[in-house]
Amino acid sequence: MTYDIAIIGGGIGGLCLAQGLRRAGRTVTVYERDRTPADRLQGYRVHIDPQGARALHDCLPPRLWRAFLDTTGRGGQDFGFLTERLELLTLLETRPAADPADDHHSVSRITLRQVLLSGLEDTVRFGSTFERYERRPDGRTELFFADGSSATADVVVAADGGNSRVRRQYLPHAERVDTGITTVAGKFPLTAETRRLVSPRLTAGPNSVIPPAGMGMFCAPHDVDGRTPVAGIGVTEQAGALMDNTAGYVLWAVGAAEGRFPSDVSDMTGEQLKATVARMIGSWHPDLRELVARSDPESVSLLPIRTSVPIEPWQPTAVTLIGDAIHSMTPMRGIGANIALRDARLLSGALTSGLDPITAISRYEAEMRRYGFAAVRDSLQAAHQFVGGNRLARTGFKTFLRATRRFPSLKARAFA
Repeated sequence: MTYDIAIIGGGIGGLCLAQGLRRAGRTVTVYERDRTPADRLQGYRVHIDPQGARALHDCLPPRLWRAFLDTTGRGGQDFGFLTERLELLTLLETRPAADPADDHHSVSRITLRQVLLSGLEDTVRFGSTFERYERRPDGRTELFFADGSSATADVVVAADGGNSRVRRQYLPHAERVDTGITTVAGKFPLTAETRRLVSPRLTAGPNSVIPPAGMGMFCAPHDVDGRTPVAGIGVTEQAGALMDNTAGYVLWAVGAAEGRFPSDVSDMTGEQLKATVARMIGSWHPDLRELVARSDPESVSLLPIRTSVPIEPWQPTAVTLIGDAIHSMTPMRGIGANIALRDARLLSGALTSGLDPITAISRYEAEMRRYGFAAVRDSLQAAHQFVGGNRLARTGFKTFLRATRRFPSLKARAFA
């Protein structure tokens, strides 16, 4: 059974779904509000876990999967928990998987977008800002866009992010709320000189820094030393430190609960954000302060943290949703992009299984709600822990982490 599929939004999930459907020979069109592929680039790395890697492997044609692997960052994936004085609390060691599709990867969001857009030139319609839809008597759905144009499809997939217009019309009771947590992120450049300025642990793999209370810091290297672009994948498309796609860096992010950042933080420039973070971590280890001090102000950005509110199951129709459009989550567990990719793989398989559209969507949504909303809850819990204000709880957590270093069996059970 074949039918026309429209995807609203050309982000990570929407493009991966389009690749999977195209690979299976299905008719699909992506409607993206950006005017060009470079309009809405995001300049930081993203962690691809085995779920995300498997989705990319299964949805991409082999040449693009190879291009993805050839342009990911080098470096280890061992995850460290550190104090603000750079004491190692524990280290979660990760063994490389035999199959890259079952492994962890660091990739630039810009590079990943280049991979996902490759080969979809006749599939993605840029400059198409979705406004609303109407169900027609024949069962098809008519889509209306801001420029006055319209289109019809048998199946409509909302992949238009946390502020999804499709969700607002389809599931108006599905909320997305502010967590009260604010995060500032930046890029510490990785060069032969700067590597010598900080502890090797900070450039060896990702780390969570746990100060006494009220704040948290995450840092992770994206090392592309020796990597070269592959057929336009991995190139830099826009000038500036934030969008530089060919140089290595350590991504750092400092988050704090409501009231800890100045009230005018949303109006600050990159230079002001950098100075604010420097003051907030002024008593921390010099190497952590160095990450912030050496970052180009142009690479420093404000990242408000929002989350979806899980809702009860709804009756399936020919309209469905993937990624942030339905289960937007905090970045504190680093799984948002991977859940969107998992959605894309699952929905692509359902829509190409030979089932009628409603049955296919029903099966997809039942599974997606289970793991998607679980991830929302887990990510929100991790966000509150990241900026937790209870000193006693922080002290207890650090004591527990130290214990896992002494007792490997406890670590294995706790982080299974």
